[in-house]
Amino acid sequence: MMKFLFLNSAIMRPSNSAMSLNDLKHLVRIGEGMFLEFKRTVSSPEKIAREISAFANTNGGTLLVGVDDNKSLYGVESYYEQEFLLEQAARDYCSPALDYQLEFVPYRKREIMLMKVPEAVDKPVYVKNGKRNKVFVRKDDKSIRANRETIEVLKRSVNQEGVTFEYGPKEQKLMRYLSEYERITVGEYSRIANISMRHASKTLVDLTSAGILELFPSERNDYFTLAQPS
Repeated sequence: MMKFLFLNSAIMRPSNSAMSLNDLKHLVRIGEGMFLEFKRTVSSPEKIAREISAFANTNGGTLLVGVDDNKSLYGVESYYEQEFLLEQAARDYCSPALDYQLEFVPYRKREIMLMKVPEAVDKPVYVKNGKRNKVFVRKDDKSIRANRETIEVLKRSVNQEGVTFEYGPKEQKLMRYLSEYERITVGEYSRIANISMRHASKTLVDLTSAGILELFPSERNDYFTLAQPS
């Protein structure tokens, strides 16, 4: 797992880059993934807000601007404009606003920008979208929109209070199902336990918050498994 030292909205100018070009090339060769995203240029602060908020809602990560999806290095000509759009994304489109570190690596009379975003302390981080804000999380090399259960687990992650729940026949059915099929969705649990979707959702979220289950976000349908021993 990649680890960074973050400064609150610290801006490093091109001449003060903490990363060498060789180190950057090595990072690019790793390719996009849970902690790394490439953008050739920043065209929309709202789109960038989705990427950086997903990092903040998950485990943090780095956005490289001036690098194409095919790992080609281009750099940016006018980093002032790109820096302004990144600032807009973090400050005006994310709620709460995000802290980040920005670095510049010189490349052929241009700069490649590294925006390093730490995992947020206050979750979830929303992307402002009119009256209906959205939440995104990182899944492999994509930033996906979070479903209700993921959002609730994010909220619970910052709550230090203990979780209480009853372990009865319906929970026993859940454990038997997981023992046989390894994963379950809210809809599947609702069906096998003959309970409402709302009740199924709450139970699965409670068990996840208690560390008994693990939630895996998905673009189509979140699913839960038994948590692995740490």
